Amino acid sequence: MPLYEHVFLARQDISQAQVDALTKEYSDVITEAGGRVAKVEYWGVKTLAFKIKKNRKAHYSLMNIDAPPAAVAEMERRMGLSPDVIRFLTVRVDEHETEPSIQMRKSDRDDRRDGDRGGFRGGDRGGFRGGGGFRGGGGGFRGDRGGGGGFRRDREGGDRPPRPPRDTDTPPTSSGEA
Repeated sequence: MPLYEHVFLARQDISQAQVDALTKEYSDVITEAGGRVAKVEYWGVKTLAFKIKKNRKAHYSLMNIDAPPAAVAEMERRMGLSPDVIRFLTVRVDEHETEPSIQMRKSDRDDRRDGDRGGFRGGDRGGFRGGGGFRGGGGGFRGDRGGGGGFRRDREGGDRPPRPPRDTDTPPTSSGEA
């Protein structure tokens, strides 16, 4: 029988017990049609990249399935009718992974939390909290960076001569000169 990996997303406002009940219901559909569910993983509530059916978050659940295509089609049909399932994806694979999926590996998640991810956190990078300004630690306009002024009159060399008055009666030419 073909092997499948199936992930479905359930609405954010249902409980984890309801998600487990949905997983059990769809597992029963597979087993009744002559297949089996090799592994089930609940990944938790995660933020979606964009709103789906007015939901910003969803419960993620993975099922490794060994079943005939008709069983998978029936499960997908029932998921399409369920108001609690907002998305699902079934992918045929050559073999199932025996170890926990990427989402379940705790060591990877801890490694990401240890390092500074940058962003607007302050510290050596500037940011909103510690450095004032977006980058470089100094806030404001270019005048506080040292070496140059923020306004033309602040630069070395003194004041420049005033600009000649513009002639507002003459329309500009195609080269941009007045």
